[in-house]
Amino acid sequence: MILEKISVGALQVNCYILASQRDSRAIIIDPGAEVSKIRKVLDKYNLTPALIINTHGHYDHIGADNAFNLPVYVHRLDAPMLQDAQLNMSGLFSLPCTVKSEILLLEDNQIIGLSGLQLQVVHVPGHTAGGIALLLREPQEKIAFTGDTLFCSGIGRSDLSGGSQAALIKSIKERLFILPDDTRIYPGHGPDSTIGQEKKNNLI
Repeated sequence: MILEKISVGALQVNCYILASQRDSRAIIIDPGAEVSKIRKVLDKYNLTPALIINTHGHYDHIGADNAFNLPVYVHRLDAPMLQDAQLNMSGLFSLPCTVKSEILLLEDNQIIGLSGLQLQVVHVPGHTAGGIALLLREPQEKIAFTGDTLFCSGIGRSDLSGGSQAALIKSIKERLFILPDDTRIYPGHGPDSTIGQEKKNNLI
């Protein structure tokens, strides 16, 4: 399996490239910026990008969605953010962005499959109303992409875009901390960690 992290943009978003093997189709998670860096990783493994998944609708995670001419998956509650520069917060800066690509709506527990890959959607509201985590089910388990919900030694903000601190903590405790302790988490910013490490050290 191929899993590559690329830190992109001014806020150093973790964009992930996921594929079952070389010379296959790939999923791009949160292509926030720096298209050339993302394409370089795709070319390294001769991967053909097939779809994009946004863990939530903030501009730093969606900024390069249009660059690949691919369908973009996002939870239905965050879909309006992709088409409104004020909601995704890019409108606060000099380069407002909206997603022009086809937008496909996700629901909790939905399975996204592609060329030997299976990801399960876990709705984790709190950072945004439609924030999601993605659990890898095939070709292996115990990997979770947690977006801006759960970080290494931290949690996401809840004071932006209709977030809720109570909902965020509930999502982490009831949807993520129930995963096996050796589940490796790949967050939207910063280093990776494990569920066990965060249950022990994360001060929530």
